[in-house]
Amino acid sequence: SLAHAIATILLQSPQTGYDLSKEFSERVSCYWQATSQQIYRELARMQEKGWVEVEVLPQSVRPDKKIYSLTDVGRQELISWIAQPSEPTAIREDLLVKVRGGFIIPEDILIREIERRKQFHQQKLAYYRSRELEFGDVDHLSRPQRHMYLTLRCGIRYETMWIEWCDEAIACLIKC
Repeated sequence: SLAHAIATILLQSPQTGYDLSKEFSERVSCYWQATSQQIYRELARMQEKGWVEVEVLPQSVRPDKKIYSLTDVGRQELISWIAQPSEPTAIREDLLVKVRGGFIIPEDILIREIERRKQFHQQKLAYYRSRELEFGDVDHLSRPQRHMYLTLRCGIRYETMWIEWCDEAIACLIKC
């Protein structure tokens, strides 16, 4: 859940809502996506449950800064959640629906859409690979870094799979 994704970030250090949003867009997006609005809404729920506490830092020019940190209750909830079995997330992919019904349109239209999608995945892959370089020598990562690295590696493999599938689909559609 989003609350658990937020809690895993707060394990590292207290964060503002803005910092959490940035973390989601820069580091967590390879496996979880959330808008700033969703994050702030979830932080309020987490605060109501006692999972996070907020330190308010007054600012003169801007609104007060709220820094969220994980409480012991939140940490215990996260431990409990991590220990539970997880189920694979259902796939909902518009492109695959389009490909399945794509025989009713000219192939070049569908090929252009697949090529567009391939470019998207190539850009994401390039970004993830640049993030991977930040880890340096992966044989000497701290335990938290190793776990973050593994999620990034999954994102890299995911984007690679999509690029390979796009190439395969385009080749198949050109032959037909």
